[in-house]
Amino acid sequence: MNFLSTAFNIVLYQPLLNILVLLYLYLPGHDFGVAIIVLTVLTKLIFYPLGVKAIKSQRALSTLQPKIKEIQEKYKDDKEQQTKEIMTLYKTEKINPFSGCLPILIQLPVLIALYRVFWFGLKPEQMTLLYSFVPLPGTINPSFLGIINLAEPNIILAILAGVLQFIQIRKSMPTTKIKKDSGVSEHMQKQMQYFMPIFMIVILFRLPSAIGLYWVTTTIFTIVQQYVILKKEKI
Repeated sequence: MNFLSTAFNIVLYQPLLNILVLLYLYLPGHDFGVAIIVLTVLTKLIFYPLGVKAIKSQRALSTLQPKIKEIQEKYKDDKEQQTKEIMTLYKTEKINPFSGCLPILIQLPVLIALYRVFWFGLKPEQMTLLYSFVPLPGTINPSFLGIINLAEPNIILAILAGVLQFIQIRKSMPTTKIKKDSGVSEHMQKQMQYFMPIFMIVILFRLPSAIGLYWVTTTIFTIVQQYVILKKEKI
């Protein structure tokens, strides 16, 4: 366990912390919030191909929902046959139902490292992790545009993150209306678009708003990415 923790710090946490400090030192204005936004965008750009794959996979699965619904209705009394027919449909359409999860799992360690950087990176003891070529920043001013203290919770950023989360989930859902007699999974999906944003607001209101700013930035990037990819798919 200690080996994994050490490897995580050396491979992910320490490099991201150093990049954040460099951005803070060399970007005009020495704005910690701007440094967070730039680091978040850089990270999203690195993982852009994985994001494209996840969005396309999600869209492909959404288009199959009517056919899956037909199979579920046809074999509602035979769950084994229902599963076989659905797997056959996936094979025929050349769609892996789990392909959308892989890009997210690959990015997960980096996302955790970013959370830790934005949460603990301001503490003076973290400066001992800076590389020899990175100048000591002294006291880091944790403000964004001179208005928001990113070391403390901020209700505005928390609410904005929740609203953007709602928009992102809404954009990723199928455009077809969910009927009253729809299955449990469809209704759960409908409820999640409201539960997740509220949950996000509650969580972010308790955390340093640096994490809220990160979440706002990454969600905006994802919404734009979804728009660009899905627009290309329609052409």
